Amino acid sequence: MVSRKIKQARENALLDGPGEEIELVSRTEIKRIAEALQATGKELVELKAGDLAKIPLPAQLEEAISIARRIKSNEGLRRQMQYIGKVMRDIDAEPIQQALDNLKEGNKDEARHFHKLEGLRDDLLKDGDPAIEKVVAEYPMAERQRLRQMVKQAQKEAAAKKPPATARKLFKYLRELAE
Repeated sequence: MVSRKIKQARENALLDGPGEEIELVSRTEIKRIAEALQATGKELVELKAGDLAKIPLPAQLEEAISIARRIKSNEGLRRQMQYIGKVMRDIDAEPIQQALDNLKEGNKDEARHFHKLEGLRDDLLKDGDPAIEKVVAEYPMAERQRLRQMVKQAQKEAAAKKPPATARKLFKYLRELAE
């Protein structure tokens, strides 16, 4: 959408036929759009390799990003980021931005899920049997006996002020159940 606005502004500057409405875009607006594209490019450069592979990138942009990742000089990196912004102005950046947004949203979902499992583990350690019934109701394939043993062992470790090894195992088991 952003790159479309720049292209549209360029095309509108060329249109001057009768009956055609000309939508003028100010230089400031064009600069804002270009800066937004450059910021998106910076986000792409800072992504992990696995996450970057999930985003549909044209070959030219992919190559520019890989070069930017190797540059150590601040000035060289700044110029490369400007180049990435230029490349992004010439392509449709909307699918890339959408993929970035989906990736960010996916990370938030994972964090919510992680916190939910932590809460379940804490409830198990605090409440005992009622919490075990709650977990078994939510995850029918959970083993009651295994949960009871882990909870009792984790409570003993906590009372003895030992490292929470069993509590970690309990969390791992809950994560396996959730998957």
